[in-house]
Amino acid sequence: GKTININLYHLKKLRFIDLPGYGYAKVSFAEKKRWSQLVEGYFDLNRNITLIVQIIDMRHPPSVLDMQMLEFLHSSNLPFLIVLSKSDKLNKTQRAEREKNIEQELENFKNVPKIIFSSVSGEGIEKIKNTLSHYCGL
Repeated sequence: GKTININLYHLKKLRFIDLPGYGYAKVSFAEKKRWSQLVEGYFDLNRNITLIVQIIDMRHPPSVLDMQMLEFLHSSNLPFLIVLSKSDKLNKTQRAEREKNIEQELENFKNVPKIIFSSVSGEGIEKIKNTLSHYCGL
């Protein structure tokens, strides 16, 4: 949640690129604009991208910026999945309500895999690993 630059992680068989997000960050407009330019610049360079993981805080409806990024990924025919984070911060009733609303909010992305995730409980980690393995041929 606090990425402010492009971070590169090299593993034995994979490379992860962590790009800044700007949905709910409490930073200046100028900083959000800088982040937007970093992300746009990254995608403008014709890279060999295997899979993009778009993380959205499931406690809230997707922001306008979240939706813009999803539309960009979709219209660019880039492979992506949506990880709905912070599931542990919702009680059962809130979670059921959010799951129902998320289906409607993301109805334009029915064919995109969506994984509910919690870094606290580990929910969804195996699904993410399996999805990465599938896309990356591991």
